Amino acid sequence: MAKLWAGRFEGSANSLLDEFNASLPFDRNLYKEDIQGSIEHAKMLHSIGVLRKDELDSLINELRSIEQSIEEGKFSFDISHEDIHMAIESALSQKLGDVGKRLHSARSRNDQVALDFKLYCRKQNLALRDSLKALISTLLDLADNHTQTLMPGMTHLQHAQPISFGYHLVAWCLPLKRDIQRLRYMYEESSDCPLGSAALAGTPYGNERENLALSLGFREASLNAMDSVSQRDFALDMLYACASVMMHLSRMSEELVIWSSYEFGFVRFSDEFSTGSSIMPQKKNPDVVELIRGKCGRTYGNLMALLTTMKALPLAYNKDMQEDKEGIFDSIHTTLISLKILNESLKSIEINEKNMLEMCQKGHLVATDLADCLVMECGIPFREAHFITGQCVKYAESRKEDLSTINPDDLAVFLNKEILKTQSVNAEKLKNTLDLYECMQRRNSLGGCNFGEVKRQIEVLRGFLLSSKDC
Repeated sequence: MAKLWAGRFEGSANSLLDEFNASLPFDRNLYKEDIQGSIEHAKMLHSIGVLRKDELDSLINELRSIEQSIEEGKFSFDISHEDIHMAIESALSQKLGDVGKRLHSARSRNDQVALDFKLYCRKQNLALRDSLKALISTLLDLADNHTQTLMPGMTHLQHAQPISFGYHLVAWCLPLKRDIQRLRYMYEESSDCPLGSAALAGTPYGNERENLALSLGFREASLNAMDSVSQRDFALDMLYACASVMMHLSRMSEELVIWSSYEFGFVRFSDEFSTGSSIMPQKKNPDVVELIRGKCGRTYGNLMALLTTMKALPLAYNKDMQEDKEGIFDSIHTTLISLKILNESLKSIEINEKNMLEMCQKGHLVATDLADCLVMECGIPFREAHFITGQCVKYAESRKEDLSTINPDDLAVFLNKEILKTQSVNAEKLKNTLDLYECMQRRNSLGGCNFGEVKRQIEVLRGFLLSSKDC
């Protein structure tokens, strides 16, 4: 079968070249975008007098027929066609003859592929945002039920201060919110349409690029034809967005892996989202979140691969840029399925409040509050109060107790006689200071873990989801 570009060639292409050169095995994913672009391009050609009305109607009908044939698995793909663009154009030409051959007037595969790929990324941008919103909504529902469920807040994976499980889940939501905002910005930045740029220098047809851009859902036509066909910033943005989302999911997954261990026992995945061992009958493994954590790396790799491909390409289009698509397809699929399965698995997760509370009674989570008490009640400078509290921690440990469970009377005696050398702290004040729940509630500053403040944070995020519903 002759290539559509075979006019200046005498010999036929080697079959190995066909295999090496073709992108059809993967860029056939762009068939919907290619047909959408071709239909609008055909309408534009009719408006400038290149196509008659009957020719336009024939092209649109046949393009719709090809789309249906592909969706039903009846379309015959031939690797000699190289890519989805030539596969569809060849089918049109076979069916419609010269009418099918007229469609490529005033465009090149260079702007055609740039259009299809950008349309695909923009559509998937919306899908990613929807999936992110769904996950945030699930997390907020879970957080709303656990604003008073105590758990240890950690730094360096060491016990730090008491917080609520709901507060921790809200903290998970904020990176996802930023991902949505980043995707929204990227969508706006990719709102210039490359179609009509042709190979690199524009066309002499007087094509109506501004109207064409609007008909395809873009804000405007791209400013410079050479840049239009040779840049893949929109694809790099999408790869970065996927890598960012997966990094955030991976961090969540790491905590869920830890929390589901017997050592922590904070959470338990349902049987529906767990796997077992081929040799150890007792095992129940959190494979979902382990896989999400593992798949994060491939999205990083896809981003680095395209950055490396683009780093030294001269203007304008180069065949190297054919390597832009597989990584995008993989990263988007990986990110979407990761968001979906994490969302579904969290809906049936079991929360062990008892284990969380027991873990709060280890590691002296109330130590900072004791230091703050010494500052506010006794007027002691914080650095000195910090040192004194450290001595109280050693005292508690010598008794094999935690500051949160030690008898306030005993601690008051130790402080007043051994450290302060004066009757400065009373046991009743210490009792309130060392209470885990009160400790959490005292942190009522904006962004803190106080029950009411966490409720406010949840409502702010729910408001964000509502305001971005149609964005």
